[in-house]
Amino acid sequence: MQMMYGIKYSKPEVVLMQETGIGVAEAAARTCYDSFENSENEAIRYIESSMPDNSTCQKINEIEESNLLHDLAWTHFHHSILEHANLSFLIRGTSRGVLQEHARHRIQAISVRSTRYTMSSVINAFIASQTAEDREFFIDKVLSFDMFVTCDEAYNRVEIGAMYDKLKFQSQRVENFNEIAVAKSSLAFLEEFSGNPKALFEALESGKKKRNVGDAFKHIITDNVKVDMIVTFNLRSLKNYLTLRDSGAAYFQIRWLAQEMMRKTPSKYLDLIIKKG
Repeated sequence: MQMMYGIKYSKPEVVLMQETGIGVAEAAARTCYDSFENSENEAIRYIESSMPDNSTCQKINEIEESNLLHDLAWTHFHHSILEHANLSFLIRGTSRGVLQEHARHRIQAISVRSTRYTMSSVINAFIASQTAEDREFFIDKVLSFDMFVTCDEAYNRVEIGAMYDKLKFQSQRVENFNEIAVAKSSLAFLEEFSGNPKALFEALESGKKKRNVGDAFKHIITDNVKVDMIVTFNLRSLKNYLTLRDSGAAYFQIRWLAQEMMRKTPSKYLDLIIKKG
């Protein structure tokens, strides 16, 4: 947790889920120069005379150091060979604001928790609150979802109150609001549990989820909402990302994320993309 601009924020969590190693990048570089025999790595020298078998490929993927890659990265600035190394990170608890910043990095594979499919609990809380016109029920329920990167309860209650107000405004404009918000098989719950927000919420949660419910309600959330994602960078793109986003000029939330990703990146990669000293 950290205070920024008078508001407390949580920081994202990162796990490195997959790494391809640097061996293939060295093999790619030595293919360019036809210099397999000059490698300090036996598995790379093997390629000079033979196609690598499965055992050799495994040894190539286990390579921890490469003099050639270091020279190409820091002396000759030949970075295209770094595109043959890839890392995949699971990221939890960053914000939609950071997601917008991420989109500016062109070369990455990114899969993100979808608001289109994952907003049903928020909408169920609103529908349940309406059976007793209980704004505080909605605020308390959504507060329990821990869905914001801000972790100041007073501020988050303001945020959730704004969500309620937007949903209330929309519900007064749309005649078939309940049909848009609730699965057809769950509509009977609205009458069955009328006047009891807690029971209605639990019934809606246990029932069938409305497909694509987020389509009609994306407008209620802000950049403050947490997102989870898996991102895969090749090493050259990761170099660009960390260089730009670890900068003091970067948006503070994406800087926190870049710093955590850097902490989770093994040194064999960082030695090729981050200048020491």
